Amino acid sequence: MSGETRDVRLKRLKMRSMRRGILEMDLILGAFSETELVAKSGAELDLYDALLSENDHDLYQWVTGQADSPPRFAGLVAEIAAHQAARTGN
Repeated sequence: MSGETRDVRLKRLKMRSMRRGILEMDLILGAFSETELVAKSGAELDLYDALLSENDHDLYQWVTGQADSPPRFAGLVAEIAAHQAARTGN
């Protein structure tokens, strides 16, 4: 978003991560955003922002390995899945 400072952008992305359509994605993306977004570059935040526009049911299937993500999101989805696995011990 134009005119948005990095701090405001991070807060917005964290809020969008925690306020999803399904509880599972609230928990998965909320935890990921709390620990991982601060280290992301502007381009990586752009990609994460685009990912947040995707349907929650699709996101859940991608993160849990039930379906392949679009190639553009593959690395980010793998990172989110690994973060969730490490967090839950799975």
